[in-house]
Amino acid sequence: MNIAILGFDTEGRSSYAYFLAHGHQLTILDTKTELAVPEGAQAVLGDTYLNGLDRFDLIVRTAGLPPGKIFDANPTLSPDKVTTQINEFFKASPTRNIIGVTGTKGKGTTSTLVARMLEAAGKDVHLAGNIGLPALDLLPKLTPDSWVVLELSSFQLSDAKYSPHTGVCLMVVPEHLNWHADFADYTHAKSNMFAQQTADDIAIYFSENPDSKDIAARGAGRKIPFYSAPGAYMSDDKVVIDGQTICNTSDVRLLGVHNLQNICAAVTAAWQVTQDTAAMQSAITGFSGLEHRLELVRELDGIRYYDDSFGTTPETAIVALQAFEAPKVIILGGADKGASYADLALAVKDSNVRKALLIGNQADVIQAALEAVGFTDFMPGGTTMPEIVHNAKAAAQPGDVVLLSTACASFGMFKDYKDRGNQFKDTIRNLA
Repeated sequence: MNIAILGFDTEGRSSYAYFLAHGHQLTILDTKTELAVPEGAQAVLGDTYLNGLDRFDLIVRTAGLPPGKIFDANPTLSPDKVTTQINEFFKASPTRNIIGVTGTKGKGTTSTLVARMLEAAGKDVHLAGNIGLPALDLLPKLTPDSWVVLELSSFQLSDAKYSPHTGVCLMVVPEHLNWHADFADYTHAKSNMFAQQTADDIAIYFSENPDSKDIAARGAGRKIPFYSAPGAYMSDDKVVIDGQTICNTSDVRLLGVHNLQNICAAVTAAWQVTQDTAAMQSAITGFSGLEHRLELVRELDGIRYYDDSFGTTPETAIVALQAFEAPKVIILGGADKGASYADLALAVKDSNVRKALLIGNQADVIQAALEAVGFTDFMPGGTTMPEIVHNAKAAAQPGDVVLLSTACASFGMFKDYKDRGNQFKDTIRNLA
């Protein structure tokens, strides 16, 4: 076939290698004009890259490109011509033992925990998707008995045509409203993970989040809540499922109530495969978290510095604030994602915040929200990471927590959340 690889990022490069190995004629399409492409590859780069897509037999959309942009530029294009890495993985996978995890935040943590639990129980387990490894890269390693855990974003699910055997939906709150038309479009994308489930499949949802429940209800899978029975839940400072104690909360190294929710989600999903409580306990107690998720960078002069750069919404900043009782200096701001800061402002006021450092193009908007609730202990954070860290260190006192949990996207000041977090960590580690 004559195939367009639409977007040549990590996922696009994986798709290119996959379809090239199957003997197809490929053309790389991308808006970046300075993009490095494989030697001899056909490519159309620049502003016109979306023009004339009807000439292709198949278009492989990268996750970050909204489908609407494709059809706006090609009104007569058949939707059947557009596919994605995830759709192709489901078509080609030799195993149906697939567990998908979605939600607004916590996907990476929950997916990793599920994979570690199953691995500790002796299963052949592979973790991929939005967590960083393209799903198609797994195919050579899989057998019919393998287990696959996929972290799936709303971008990946927006035109998903397949559902995993087990779907897990975590907390869902408004996010990516600069990509989706509105919150309804965002939740509809999430619900695609469950839409094709049959009565033989499983739909796990967060019992305390109505949107999570509604999303899981889209298909015919058997519904199981978590954070309440019959899924895993908290009881007397223990994680419990089906009358079995998995672990004590005192043994959990992850910070915050939200991570207890993630643990309950992971236990609920893994319990459908194995009831190996020892494997689950070892996976939980041995896991201190993913990079840039409430990650302790260093303690210096009695001040603890935490990198939560992955938290790019007001809701994630709120749960980060609530994870610490100590006085906090929090770094807030960045690029707009279409969110409201009203609830965040109340949380800042009520969460023992000594000082809020405001950065990026949302600094004034966040400041207005803070002023509206009567919180005035804020200041400009700075325009470079060394300046931001210097100001945070000066504002903090021994016993305090300095928290990078910005409630905003990183763009404009940093390449992405990883760059922002890495700059923060490098600067902290170099403090005298």
